[in-house]
Amino acid sequence: MRNKKIPLRKCIITGERLPKGELLRIAYSKDGALTIDPTGKAPGRGFYIVKSVETCEKAKKKNAIFHQLKMPEQESFYDELIAYVKSLEETTNG
Repeated sequence: MRNKKIPLRKCIITGERLPKGELLRIAYSKDGALTIDPTGKAPGRGFYIVKSVETCEKAKKKNAIFHQLKMPEQESFYDELIAYVKSLEETTNG
């Protein structure tokens, strides 16, 4: 049997290289909209962050996502992201 290659992606907040399944993709469309992409198939450029509330709060504190994309901050996006990751953690924990 041949081992299947597991794609690695880099978190833009922590810099860690992890398997794609352990990260959350955020899609950036041409019109400048950011969307959380749980399927990993949304159109547009994508980047990845670790699925943890601490990482999302760190991104919010440093405004890391919008700084990396060189675009104006959308405060509600961080709150939406944190709420989404919290709901993921709740479903996996229990």
